[in-house]
Order: sequence, then structure tokens, then C-alpha cells
Amino acid sequence: MQKVYELYYWPMIQGRGEFVRLALEYTNVDYVDVARQSEQEGGGVSALIQFLENKKMQHPPFALPYLKVNEFIVSQTTNILQYLGTRHALVPDNETDRLWIHQLQLTVADFVTEIHDTHHPIAGELYYEDQKEEALRHAENFHKNRLPKYLGYFESVLASNPDKSKYLVGDTVSYVDLSLFQLIAGLRYAFPNTMTSIEKKYPNLNALHDHIKILPRIAAYLSSERRIPFNQQGIFRHYKVLDL
Repeated sequence: MQKVYELYYWPMIQGRGEFVRLALEYTNVDYVDVARQSEQEGGGVSALIQFLENKKMQHPPFALPYLKVNEFIVSQTTNILQYLGTRHALVPDNETDRLWIHQLQLTVADFVTEIHDTHHPIAGELYYEDQKEEALRHAENFHKNRLPKYLGYFESVLASNPDKSKYLVGDTVSYVDLSLFQLIAGLRYAFPNTMTSIEKKYPNLNALHDHIKILPRIAAYLSSERRIPFNQQGIFRHYKVLDL
């Protein structure tokens, strides 16, 4: 009998773990956000650290997030989503579409890295204040070149879906649709002026975001305390000077 999924991720940020949370919430499976539990319940940040420092694991994760079910552990956001997708109808049955969705999610992962690097272009270990000049230079290129390239790519994928649906692949929600919702929501938080000025170029992306947002389970999650607000510690950070 399957136990409850245990998600291991930082309790104070959405970060990469949020892509997994959205999939778990949409599929309505039982899961525990371990670090958001009390230490008396076996949770807290100490539980994350203890897990990462366990030298006896056969397949240790490199970093958060990771998902535990029974004694099985899977890490890396895209890998976790692929695992959940095949078990909870978040991908079609045919291999071609499954690989296509996985490819799109890998592109999302690349995009997330470039978004993060707008405020931490040198090193994640340094404070933003230690690399402000480099961040501004990086952000200028991001807004001019990288942001429209990624958004344009996903817009074209939506427009060319042969099923003519709201979704990236086929005619039902996949995990990469949920991830695109999170990307647009995060970009609107981090770069409100920029997104307001360019969003009209991407009507299919806007429609996907708005559709996912009102799906009953997602809407319930977004209005609950389980949804951690965007803040200045996560991937999507709002610095006025970088909102070009």
C-alpha cells in the first residue's frame, strides 16, 4: 500500500519545489511538505539537512527538492514531475508525447535558471547586494534577448498544438502546463512593468495561465495557506532596478 508522498523542500520559499507542489495539488494526492511540519512531527529544516547529510543512502540527492514515497527517493524537479506524471495522468499514454512533455519541462528548467541569474549572475552564495552591477547587466540582456526568446518559443508550441486546445500537448492538462502557469505568475511578480508591456504578444500563454489559475484544485491551493507567497528569497524576486 502506498504511503503519503513526502516532499522535501525549503519551507520559506516557493522555489523549484513549487513546480512539484502544483502537480501534487492538482492530482489531489496525499502529501506532506516535510519542512513545514514541526520538529516534533519529524519535520522542519533540520529534517531536510539530516536527510541531505545521510552518507549511507544508496542514491543520495544532490540538492532539494526531492520526493520520498515508501523507501523510494526521486530528486531533481523535472525528474520528479516525470515520475508523478506517469503515475497520476499528467502525461498521455504514448511515448512520443511523454518525451515531448519531458523535453518542454527541461526547457522550463533552463528558463528558471536564467530567471534566477538576473539577480544572482555570479554566485548563489553571494548576496544580491554583492553583485548588483553584474545583475543589472545580466538583466538587460535577459529582457532584450532571453525573455522574448523563451516566451516566444512556448507561445509557438501552444499555437501549433494539433489538438487546438488550451494546452501545450494534447487536450488535457500535463505537468508542463502547470509549470508554465508558475513561470508566468513568477515573471509577473518579478518584472511587473516588463510583463505588462509585452504580454499582449503572447495571448496563448496568458490564456493558459488564466485557465490553470481557475481549475478548482489549483484555485483552492492558491487561496490556501499552503501556497507560500512570492518573496525576496526565492527564484522570482522583484528588484525595481531590474524590471526594465
